[in-house]
Amino acid sequence: MFGKSITLFRLFGFAVRIDLTWIFIAVLVTWSLAEGIFPAQLAGQTTFVYWTMGVLGAVGLFLSIIFHELCHSLVARRFGLEMSGITLFIFGGVAEMTEEPRSPKAELFMAAAGPLSSIVLGVAVLVGASFLPGGFFHATSATKEVLLYLGEINLILAAFNLIPAFPLDGGRVLRAILWGRHGNIKRATRVTSSIGSGFGAVLIVLGVVSFITGNFVSGVWWFLIGMFLRGAAGQSYRQLLLRRELEGEPVRRFMTTEPVTVDPDLYVRDLVEQYVFRTHHKLYPVVDDGRLMGCVTLAQVKEVPREKWDWTRVRELASGCSAENTLSPDSDAMEALTRMRRHHVSRLMVVEDGHLVGILSLKDLMNFLSMKVELDAS
Repeated sequence: MFGKSITLFRLFGFAVRIDLTWIFIAVLVTWSLAEGIFPAQLAGQTTFVYWTMGVLGAVGLFLSIIFHELCHSLVARRFGLEMSGITLFIFGGVAEMTEEPRSPKAELFMAAAGPLSSIVLGVAVLVGASFLPGGFFHATSATKEVLLYLGEINLILAAFNLIPAFPLDGGRVLRAILWGRHGNIKRATRVTSSIGSGFGAVLIVLGVVSFITGNFVSGVWWFLIGMFLRGAAGQSYRQLLLRRELEGEPVRRFMTTEPVTVDPDLYVRDLVEQYVFRTHHKLYPVVDDGRLMGCVTLAQVKEVPREKWDWTRVRELASGCSAENTLSPDSDAMEALTRMRRHHVSRLMVVEDGHLVGILSLKDLMNFLSMKVELDAS
């Protein structure tokens, strides 16, 4: 889902990351608040004050989303689910799970935790703002205006997330209810994903209409959010199908048994020209006299200056075998997929008694799922 991300800090054991796309939304929110919303709500302030309010409002939104996702993560941990962290990106934030909830109860409590936390936070901030001069909703100072904005935006965040369209929190709540009633998570996910896809289509149409009628910024955002929800809904259903098909299956069923390997004495230029440009892989096993020495990745090659390619050998770059890049042929295929996600890799070496017996790639697993879905549809 994400591109490059930066880990900011750890909170209750969870890594809080920021995707580079968040920088765009942070700038946009700050500008919108400083040049549009706050001047309209509180007249007579200087440009410096408005931009300070804009920055504080954006930071408050940032912290509100972290709080929302943190509550998801804490409840998920309570039910024994492994969480890889919290990532903020252009459309908000997400608590990253490495596995699906194990019961309807776990799904329900985890999904409901986010909107409830936003409601509690929003009400608390609004009540706090009411103690400042000007009554409950009338702003008389920059501080109060920022607090009113944060209280209202948290309530809006909760309301939007409660829409019963998967993968929004409301959609997950609905999935938990359907799952508990019928005992079939696949059916529940199919129904709620269809609703999510339909809701995304409605937002896309709304975006097009807004754009045509002159609301360019709103139109673009509705359109992008709609596209994101449609894609996420479909992807969530495919991931569930993949999990159902892979659980309990050994890696040897999906691995490529004749992988492309490289010699440790190969020069980097030969590696690039004879292997990378022809096979387009990002990881190559390094084999010496039938024994697996480790692997060399495209990322490692990129770190070598081009003028050194002619005399730098692969053995100087190769990294050793570890739990991050190897597994046995009898390992569970779903465990392998989880490991790929956790370590952000698309290929794993399959090793038995120190010998390379195959390569498992994310592409192989996705191709299997594609054929499975096509056969089920027919």
